[in-house]
Amino acid sequence: MRYERLAPEAIPGALRDLDGWSLSEQGDAITKEFSFDDFAQAFGFMTECAIIAEKMGHHPEWFNVYRRVDVRLTTHDVGGLTGHDLKLAAAMDQVAKRRV
Repeated sequence: MRYERLAPEAIPGALRDLDGWSLSEQGDAITKEFSFDDFAQAFGFMTECAIIAEKMGHHPEWFNVYRRVDVRLTTHDVGGLTGHDLKLAAAMDQVAKRRV
């Protein structure tokens, strides 16, 4: 699959369409911290997102401690952000909303 890196000037507008995602300091990824009621909710979120990511062929960098899940999305093939990152971020937001 061919990925197109987002133009730097397109990123701020794309972030406005996402809930709570931030551009990394390096400008090559978006990040978000998700918080849930407990570990089971956090792990359930990760499980559901893993299935979505696998179907997309696009996998997050993430870290889980108890009820928190920190996510970093980037497309390594192009060394930056693509529409796939935005699509996965939006899907993760939808999963999180169902778990709150």
